[in-house]
Amino acid sequence: MTWPIIPVSDDFATAPQLGPADLRAASSLGFRLIMCNRPDHEEPGQILSRAMAACAGDLGLAFVFLPFVGLPDARIVDRFCALRQENPGPVLAFCRSGTRSIFLWALAEARNGRPGTEILALARQAGYDVSAVAPLLPPA
Repeated sequence: MTWPIIPVSDDFATAPQLGPADLRAASSLGFRLIMCNRPDHEEPGQILSRAMAACAGDLGLAFVFLPFVGLPDARIVDRFCALRQENPGPVLAFCRSGTRSIFLWALAEARNGRPGTEILALARQAGYDVSAVAPLLPPA
């Protein structure tokens, strides 16, 4: 995989803000679902989700706009889990830095029964500190 895509598990990766060229790279790497966890207009000059959705569609990629600020609530985690079931295959989620996306992944993996120690280790290997959600993760 190439920067800015950060692999987390076999079927999930994160990234900071992506652009159209990054979507072409993601498609060539085998991603099937692109998920934007960043609200539109969070930062001046940010590419809006509708433009990214159009580019993803042109490349044959599914695109989902699932924005949130801070830690994801249960509704966001529910939607993420449902989207993963509806869209099998590798997922690339992005936000400003990738941190929101990794928090969402961690909470969804916990809900799906992955041990907390494994979630923490995978996140750490990817360069993320998810200790903020550690109390919500299942024990080993």
